[in-house]
Amino acid sequence: MKKKIKNFIFKIIKSDLKKKKYKIIRTRFPPEPNGYLHLGHAKSIFLNFHISKLFKGKCNLRFDDTNPEKEKKKYIKNIIKEIKWLGYKWNKKIKYASNYFKKIYNYALILIKKNLAYVDQLNKKEIKKYRGTLTTVGKNSPYRNQSIKKNLWLFKKMKKGYFKEGEVCLRAKINMHSSQIIMRDPVLYRIKFFKHHRTKNTWNIYPTYDFTHCISDSIEKITHSICTLEFLDNKILYNWILNNINIKFKSTQYEFSKLNLEYTILSKRKLKNLIKKKIVDGWDDPRMPTISGLKRRGYTPKSIKNFCKKIGVTKQNNLIKISFLEHCIRKDLNKKSFRYMAVLNPIKIIITNYPDNLIEKIKILNHPQNKKLGKRTIYFSKYIYIDRSDFKNNKIKNSRKLSIHKEIRLRYSYVIKAIKIKKNYLGKIKKIYCTYDKKTLNKNPKNRKVSGVIHWISKNNTKKAEFHLFSPIFNITNPESQKNYLKYVNKKSIITKKGFIEKSLFKKKNIKNYQFEREGYFILDKKNTDNKKITVFNQTVSLK
Repeated sequence: MKKKIKNFIFKIIKSDLKKKKYKIIRTRFPPEPNGYLHLGHAKSIFLNFHISKLFKGKCNLRFDDTNPEKEKKKYIKNIIKEIKWLGYKWNKKIKYASNYFKKIYNYALILIKKNLAYVDQLNKKEIKKYRGTLTTVGKNSPYRNQSIKKNLWLFKKMKKGYFKEGEVCLRAKINMHSSQIIMRDPVLYRIKFFKHHRTKNTWNIYPTYDFTHCISDSIEKITHSICTLEFLDNKILYNWILNNINIKFKSTQYEFSKLNLEYTILSKRKLKNLIKKKIVDGWDDPRMPTISGLKRRGYTPKSIKNFCKKIGVTKQNNLIKISFLEHCIRKDLNKKSFRYMAVLNPIKIIITNYPDNLIEKIKILNHPQNKKLGKRTIYFSKYIYIDRSDFKNNKIKNSRKLSIHKEIRLRYSYVIKAIKIKKNYLGKIKKIYCTYDKKTLNKNPKNRKVSGVIHWISKNNTKKAEFHLFSPIFNITNPESQKNYLKYVNKKSIITKKGFIEKSLFKKKNIKNYQFEREGYFILDKKNTDNKKITVFNQTVSLK
């Protein structure tokens, strides 16, 4: 067993095994199928699956599908796909909370029979008013002291669909004066006339998340129910339910700090709002912190898991720097990404002293530090493109860019000198005329110093492409802390450029991630390429 993992949950499990509290460790990842998974879920996935692997235990995948109003099959399919993509395998068959609806219903009947639950006829607003606040105690519902017989009758009528939505609900009878608001007679069942993705129209009533979650954990004999700190207050209710329903195995809840990332929101509700407001194009928009978005942007399973591992597991909330996430993907891509040349904002170069019909082949390594990735051929000709940012009209001292009467090296090839420019009718530079030193192929000229190396691409070896460059969706460090978070949306979170790439890039079909020299790491965006009928690349991350 690895000694490096020393978080508090690891220590608890190690102690439990030493005391022989459990024979086998069981964890679970229990997503609600009401949206796509994001980086916060990735942290939970990593923790639960990694712990079960380290301790030779089992990790269940269970969908907490108790709200048919918001849950969809497409979310279930996506969640399954993304967990597989991350490289995890769950214990046996996929579990669903809906598998346990009959048992959960029977546990509700037990609470009613113990006079620990009642059918309340207050509406939603009235329940909230009676519950009180952090500074004022709650007030008992006028229906709280109904007889057990009447509550059983009303609950069965709820099940059969005799009431309208919101007309009645089942509440636990705990303590309306409790300092913990969650213990002030929380709702256990509510009416919802929606078709469930698995049980269809069998049920008219559905258990709440709080009532379902602890029971599902215990039915599956989960030894360590690991959740984020936002559920800390729910723990007292979690234990109360299990202590009062006559269930044999009682799971135990443990809390850790949720992931908070700079310039990012990690709330499904808020992410849905970004989609609804058309700020992003969907759950898999490359700017989204969803696993689907990160995958489309070029992030790898290894980089995401390494990020989750390195940020650690604590009970202390903190804000992770986005630069650390970027560091993890750079580290993974650096050693395995093929290098290619791409010009994102092209300007044409005409080499006046180069033969018109000559096309020169130059063999170069696909990766300067990894010879195993082999070599490829690039082509040099009279007409090439460089990036517009690599030319300065005015000669600047110590500049490493091309300018009039200044020499610069073209990567892997020759030294060129700019002699004149041609502008269009708007005054924008259209062409640059240069000369080349034919004695400088892959070597410096004698008796003079050339400062600066720029990338380029031959006109004979180009294919048009569109490049999407990304920055965070929000322009403040912690948008989660702002009530009006949409006010801080970065309107320039995506920049589109049109330029050229090497044709030879398409010869190797199995390559997914590329480093475009001096520009960054990119991935082919198949979705946009198919829609736009032009090759589209998403920038995964810039170079350092």
